[in-house]
Amino acid sequence: MTQMDATEKHVHNHLAYLGYKDIVYEPDGNVPPDLLVDGKIAIEVRRLNQNHFVDDNAKGLEELAIPLWKNIKKLLEKMGPPPKEESWFVHFRFTRPVEAWKTLEPKLRAGLTNFMSSPNQERQIVAEAEGIELEVICRASKVHSTMFLLAGCSDQESGGWLLAEMEANIRHCASEKARKIEKFKLKYSQWWLALVDHIGYGLDDFDRELFRDQVSIQHEWDKILIIDPRDHTRWFEI
Repeated sequence: MTQMDATEKHVHNHLAYLGYKDIVYEPDGNVPPDLLVDGKIAIEVRRLNQNHFVDDNAKGLEELAIPLWKNIKKLLEKMGPPPKEESWFVHFRFTRPVEAWKTLEPKLRAGLTNFMSSPNQERQIVAEAEGIELEVICRASKVHSTMFLLAGCSDQESGGWLLAEMEANIRHCASEKARKIEKFKLKYSQWWLALVDHIGYGLDDFDRELFRDQVSIQHEWDKILIIDPRDHTRWFEI
């Protein structure tokens, strides 16, 4: 009998967190579904990862883009609230190699600080360093708790930015898994797709709001769950 892999265990833990107790692994053997809840909710599990969808050159999305996104987002939060009751969206574009964060962070911080104190605030590139360009792109429609909000990034080598990559790969996973379950679908009344998110790492509240605002994914599943791989209690549904 096969045993759950790490991704399946993570989803199992998530379902238990949601309060489900009757969770069976591979109820029908080595065919869909991966998990069965309460004898009626069939769940297929998959790792949401760009490397399943594009060639090896895109591995940098996980190895570089995600940590870079997280670091810049944390920096923007540290810049604090807007002094003029105006929040601004920020975008960055990069190509490999990117300067080490130890020396990059002070340059980005200086550019953002200069923008905050500038009497004439308008769209502009506020910082440039090896392999990266940080741009303040537009005012937000409402004031947020921070001056700066990360709206996106462009990977000049993979041709996409975080939310666009998530959208493309969720579509791919949903279609691929839908084909896989087609001949088993009548056996259970509900089918969910659980994706453990190694692209956006579950996103935070603002990113989820941005995702829902900009992305619409049509699919055949009763639910698609996007679960943070670091914390099975962090998730959202599309």
